[in-house]
Amino acid sequence: MKILTVTIPCYNSQEYMRHAIESVLIGEKDIEIILVDDGSTDNTLAIAKEYQQRYPDIIRVIHKENGGHGSAVNTGIENASGLFFKVLDSDDWFDEASFHRIINFIKYIIKENIPLDLIISNYVYEKPSLHKRKSIDYRSALPCNKFITWDDTKHFKMSQNLLMHSLMYKTQILRDCNLKLPEHMFYVDNIFAYVPLAWVNRMYYLNVDLYRYYIGREDQSVNEKVMTKRIDQQIKVTKILIDSFHLEEDVKNKKCRSYLMKYLAMIMIVSSALLVNEGSKESIEKRDELWRYLKKHDKKIYYKITGTKVGLPLQFKTALGKKIVITGYHFFNRVYGFN
Repeated sequence: MKILTVTIPCYNSQEYMRHAIESVLIGEKDIEIILVDDGSTDNTLAIAKEYQQRYPDIIRVIHKENGGHGSAVNTGIENASGLFFKVLDSDDWFDEASFHRIINFIKYIIKENIPLDLIISNYVYEKPSLHKRKSIDYRSALPCNKFITWDDTKHFKMSQNLLMHSLMYKTQILRDCNLKLPEHMFYVDNIFAYVPLAWVNRMYYLNVDLYRYYIGREDQSVNEKVMTKRIDQQIKVTKILIDSFHLEEDVKNKKCRSYLMKYLAMIMIVSSALLVNEGSKESIEKRDELWRYLKKHDKKIYYKITGTKVGLPLQFKTALGKKIVITGYHFFNRVYGFN
């Protein structure tokens, strides 16, 4: 068994995938890299096969018909032989020193036979167009360098959501919760960062800036204009999160339940703010329908979210209310870097 599987979903990635691959190749044969070519039409597959030929003990290439990011991640999970599982998008990369520390840590817990469900590390927004770099860490929310459970967690700030970039699950956790991301849909990383957490018991937070998240391409899925254009997919993902649990009944640990509620609230905020920002009558109706959907599925969580100082304004129907939402959204976007 490999100690870690790093899955790199690739779709028409010929311009930048080498950087991602090279950042994982740190001379450790205990690592497995799965390059999933998601039906690319450029030289992605040829580049992937070139690396497989050079590193046959480390790299596996899987070619499949186009199914989207979620389908590629599913393929990685299904074929992973590593004890832990990590996703690296093909336009992002790992910090070498941080990656060495994590690999050494995994070797340590294997040697000492220490059970662990999740490794958490920091990620860094890299926005070269504005010469900006912002590290997202969890020092105030999680004890550093300790084996912890949900009971040991503290308050998560709005900027401290656990995203796909910060999560390294034990592979069996992803299989135990039967995680299957939808195909041909964007923003499914939110499902990856939400559903499996209810199966996690023991965690460890390494305060290292491992994941370097490139942001700023015009066609990037988190670009605000692109998100607005794809708002129906954002709504579908939000509804999948809503349907995943009746939080009060299904998630027994109080702190885990509280965190998941905050995460769901954030996704509701982003979806609602995008719809209000777009401003058409159709978009406002979609916002109202989304909140009705949450209320129908889980009234307790609906009232808890709408009772917060950020949840209530999202449903304002007056022109002033809409202005408050739009202003607030752009403020948080500047502070936390959604886009």
